[in-house]
Amino acid sequence: MIEKLAKWKAKSQRKPLVLYGIRQVGKTWLMKEFGDRHYQQTAYISFDHNDRIKRIFDHDFDIPRIIQALSIETDVKISADDTLIIFDEVQECPRALTSLKYFNENAPEYHIIAAGSLLGVMSLEGSGFPVGKTEMLTLYPMTFLEFLDAVENRFVSLIQNLEFRHFPVFHDALIDLLKQYFIIGGMPAAVKQYAETKDFAEVKIIQNTILDAYYADFARHVPASAIAKVRTIWDSAPSQLAKENKRFLYSDMKQGSRGREYEIALQWLKNAGLVTMLNRASLPKIPLIAYHENSIFKLYMPDIGLLSARTGLSPKVYIEPNTTFTHYKGALAEQFVLQELLAANNAMPIYFWAAEKNNAEIEFIIQYENAVIPLEVKAGKHIKSESLKTYKKLFNPETVIRISQNEYSRTQSNYEIPLYLAGRYMDILNR
Repeated sequence: MIEKLAKWKAKSQRKPLVLYGIRQVGKTWLMKEFGDRHYQQTAYISFDHNDRIKRIFDHDFDIPRIIQALSIETDVKISADDTLIIFDEVQECPRALTSLKYFNENAPEYHIIAAGSLLGVMSLEGSGFPVGKTEMLTLYPMTFLEFLDAVENRFVSLIQNLEFRHFPVFHDALIDLLKQYFIIGGMPAAVKQYAETKDFAEVKIIQNTILDAYYADFARHVPASAIAKVRTIWDSAPSQLAKENKRFLYSDMKQGSRGREYEIALQWLKNAGLVTMLNRASLPKIPLIAYHENSIFKLYMPDIGLLSARTGLSPKVYIEPNTTFTHYKGALAEQFVLQELLAANNAMPIYFWAAEKNNAEIEFIIQYENAVIPLEVKAGKHIKSESLKTYKKLFNPETVIRISQNEYSRTQSNYEIPLYLAGRYMDILNR
C-alpha cells in the first residue's frame, strides 16, 4: 500500500485521495507511515471530538484560509512541496470531506489524504461528497504474507520469491501457520497481540471489541429505518456461509423475508465493506459481467479472524490436526481465498459458478486477459473434484486452478496451489 501511495504522490494530475477501509484496519498507521517515509513533514488532523478544527470548515472553502488555519492547529508550516496533509476520522466533519473538491479544483498542488470509518464516509455520499474530484484506494486486512512478516518472517522471502524447490520441505510448517491465521485473521491489533503474546484468548477479546464497534457504527450512521434490517443481515451472514449451499437466502433469516425489503440494508453493509457480495455468473464467458445474476449471491465477512470470532471457533482446533480445515464446512477456506484475491487487487471481476440444478459449483471464477479461469477451493488434502470435472466437461477451460491443503504441482495448464500461496496465483500463472 505504501508503494501505491508513492505512485499517487508522483502523478502529475494528482487528486486528493480518499482511503477506504473498515474500522481498525490500519488506515491511520498507513497514512502516518507514508508521511514519515515520503515527506519532510506531515500535518495530521483528526476530526474525532475536535470541535475547534471542525469550525475551520464552517464558513467557506477558501483554500489559503484553510491552509493557514491548519498550519496553526498542527504547528506545521504547510507547503505544497513537502507536506502531507492528513484528514482522519473525516466522517465527523462532512464539510472537510466536501473541501476536497475545492482542493482539487483550486489548489491541486497540495498533497492530501482523507480517511475515516468507511460506514461513516459512505453515509455522506449525496450530501457534499466530492464525486469525481478524488481518487480512491481501499486498505484490506493484513494478508497471510503480511501475517507471516509479523509472526514468522523467515518464510516471507520464500513466498515472495516463489521458491518452489523449498516448499515441500516447509509445507507442513506453512500449513500450521495458516491454521493460526484462520483464527487470528488480518486485523492489525489482533495480529500485533498474537505476535507479542501467542495468546488466542487475548486475540479474541480484541476481535470482539472490533465487532462491538461495528454494531455501534450501525446506530451512528445507518438510517433508523434500516438499522434492524442491517443487523439481521449482519447476524445471518456467518451461519449462511456455513451451509452446504452457501448462497445467501433472505428466507433463511426470517420466514417470508423478501429481497426487496432488505435491499437498502444490504447496500449499506456492502458500501461499508462489512460484507463482500459474490454473485453467480450463469456462464463463465468474457465478459463475466454480462452473465451477472443479481439475485443469486454469497456474502463473506471482511476478515477471516472476525468470522472465526463470530462463529465461536475455539482456538483448540489449532492444536488438533486437520480440524480447522474441516470445521465450518469449508467456509473458512473460501473466506481466506477471497480475502487473498481481493488484496492482490488483480482478480476483478470475481464471481462463482454453479450449475442450474445446483449439482456442481466452482467457488471462484476470474476474468484474466481473454479467458475465464476457474478456482476450485478445497479445505483438506483428500479431495474429490466432481464439480471441477463437470465444469471441465461443459466448458473445456484452458487453465484450471485448484487451491487446497496439498503441495504445489502443475500438469500442463492444471495447477494445484497450496492455500498459503492463494494470493500469489497470478504470479504463478505469469511464471
